[in-house]
Parts: sequence; C-alpha cells; structure tokens
Amino acid sequence: MNSPPSPGPAPAPHRSGGLFVRGKDFRARPLDGGAKDCAPARVPDNVMLMDTSDEMLAAAAARGDRAAFATLVGRHYDRIFGLAWRLTGAKAEAEDLAQDICAALPTKLRNWRGEARFTTWLYRVVVNAAHDQRRRQATRSRAAQGWGDWELARQDEIAAQAEAAGWLAQAMTQLSPELRDTVALVLGEEMTQAEAGVVLDVSEGTVAWRMSEVKKRLRAMAREDAK
Repeated sequence: MNSPPSPGPAPAPHRSGGLFVRGKDFRARPLDGGAKDCAPARVPDNVMLMDTSDEMLAAAAARGDRAAFATLVGRHYDRIFGLAWRLTGAKAEAEDLAQDICAALPTKLRNWRGEARFTTWLYRVVVNAAHDQRRRQATRSRAAQGWGDWELARQDEIAAQAEAAGWLAQAMTQLSPELRDTVALVLGEEMTQAEAGVVLDVSEGTVAWRMSEVKKRLRAMAREDAK
C-alpha cells in the first residue's frame, strides 16, 4: 500500500507589511480607506519581491500590497533622503521630509500610472514635497515677521502712551486747583461740561473756558519742554 505523500513546507506566516527604516516604523495603510484585507498582490508568485521591478512593485503597492510597499520604500529610502538633503541643505530637515514623504506614499501611489519610470515619478514626489515645505516655511516666516512687527509697534505705542500719560500727569500738577478739578471731571470721569458745572457749582460756560485754558497751557508747556 502506497504511503500518503509527505506534506509540503508549512505556509509562511503572514507578515504585517511594516517597515522599520532609520528608527521609524512605517506601516503602509491599505489604500481603500482602511479596510483590513488588502487586494491580492499581482507580483508573480515565482518571483521574489526583491527581484521585482520598481514598476511592478509600485503597481502592486497602489492596489494595497503592503509587502510590495515595504520593499519599495526599503529600496528607495536612501534615494529619497539623499535628494531631500540636497534640496533642503540640512540633515535634520531632510530626515523629517523623508519621513513625511514615506508616510504619504501610500496615498500618492494611488496616482501611479506607470507612464514614467518609478524613480522619475519618485523624484518628482520628493521635489514637490520640498517645494511645499519651503512654501510653508516662507508663510510661517512672514507670519512671524508680521507678528514681530505688530508687537514692536504695539510696544512702542504702549511706551509712547505711558510717556504721554506721565508727562500729562506732571503737567497737571502745574495747573491751578480749579483747572485740575475741571479736567478731572470732564476728561477723567467723561462728564459733559454741563454735568461738571453742576458738580463744581459753576456755569457751563465757565467749564468751557477752563477747558480752553487747560489746552492753551498744556500746549505752552509742551513747546517749552521741546526746546
């Protein structure tokens, strides 16, 4: 009696598709908006992923193949980072830009049409990302500069107002008590001249004369101080 055929090798465990690159853990999200099951890979079964062309990997990754995406990013991360460094001129900015590009690739791959070499398309992605980063930085710089100018102007205005208030308070001490009382009610308490006249027990016309006299004396003091 013939023995039953020996079982073949156990199937390989399903891999999550995560990719650990330069201290970052990239996990490609399914491109169908979050579904747990990815579309089946169309890379030939008898061809190892590492030997598959960029274009075939990109097409498979665009359909949600996590393993193809991880292989693609692992293969081209140094290219992405190197170009980002040359475009930004700073290693730290290049690292951040490369991480952002890799994180955004699953979405961008939806637009992959295979009309050019994958590396050409990828270079365009990196260059566009660098341009976007520069625009954001320029916008933030203008906003910060504008805020700085506004704040400096506000501080100057506050200082000028404080100086004017200090000078006015000093000048008021040189006025007669009647004039100081009138100014305190009309300007300080925002009373009408008629209301101030009632409080001071003088006519409205007297209050008007006093306010006119105060203005003339303050202008004379200001001219004297300016000499």
